[in-house]
Amino acid sequence: MSERAVNAPAAWQRLLDRLCALSPGVALAGVLAMAATLVSVLHGGPQLLYALFFGIAFHYLSHEPRTRPGIEFCARTVLRLGVGLLGARITAMQIAGLGWSTALIVVAAVASTIFVGHALGRRLGLTRSQGILCGGAVAICGASAALAISAVLPREKDGERFTLFTVVAVTALSTLAMVVYPLIARLLDLTPQQAGLFLGGTIHDVAQVVGAGYTLGTEAGDYATIVKLFRVAMLAVVVVAVSAAFKARRDEAAAAQGHAVTKQALVPWFLWLFVAMVVVNSAGVIGAPLQAALGDVSRGCLVAAIAALGMKTSFMQLARAGWRPLLLLAAETLWMAALVLGALLLRR
Repeated sequence: MSERAVNAPAAWQRLLDRLCALSPGVALAGVLAMAATLVSVLHGGPQLLYALFFGIAFHYLSHEPRTRPGIEFCARTVLRLGVGLLGARITAMQIAGLGWSTALIVVAAVASTIFVGHALGRRLGLTRSQGILCGGAVAICGASAALAISAVLPREKDGERFTLFTVVAVTALSTLAMVVYPLIARLLDLTPQQAGLFLGGTIHDVAQVVGAGYTLGTEAGDYATIVKLFRVAMLAVVVVAVSAAFKARRDEAAAAQGHAVTKQALVPWFLWLFVAMVVVNSAGVIGAPLQAALGDVSRGCLVAAIAALGMKTSFMQLARAGWRPLLLLAAETLWMAALVLGALLLRR
């Protein structure tokens, strides 16, 4: 009997043991994700925020030996899978259809908002990682971007708590923008395309962009969604840049915490998945039903990951983040809105 045949049962047994260890925590995160989705569907409101609050309510279970491995798995691996599958919503044709002037406005808004986050964050006494995290969350796609960027930042003492505070604050600001920005578009008498650029280029979360855009009509809603997806597509570039910029810091942090310093890929596996999804979707291989299914799976993974992250923190821990991150996120939001709106008015 070959050595491979002898080792096969042992490998299957290790896999089974691993699945058994993960299943209680994964099942718990899944139940909380479904509860958050149900509340969001029945009563409206941000699904990710509900998942976070439900998770925090079960904070004590993150210390239980039976549930902790699955919670950690959802907070890291399931999170990355959800980010990678976001690429199934984007095609190269959508991006190309925006035109150069629109693309340049969006790129300038994203890049400058991240720079403002870094510069103003240092002035407010936040770390470099925290400033970049806030800037990326506002500039790209809210909670999803915050989770993706945090995955490649160095591990800090209060890193997970700060990430969760960012998710809460950026979701609240995005919801506020969903209500206020359409009123601004009407007040300034923007055309449907201009309104779509304003909404898609400034509101943080995809769901809120859709909600705000279609209140102004189908044309404005469609254009706002495409502009927003272009911002989501920039997530891959930003995460690679952040990963490269903080590589030395990640190694130092790992060494300081007593972990072995392992060579990490510059481009994380979930970004390769993101790019692959964009390429395959652009080639027309993914049909509409499969595209919708992958989008649902991506959203489900992110909701479960948020619930798991919530279980790893508490309201007291969130409160310790203080007023500085909230001020930074609000300033970045106002900066991005003023920049895009100013560029639109100059183009008239």
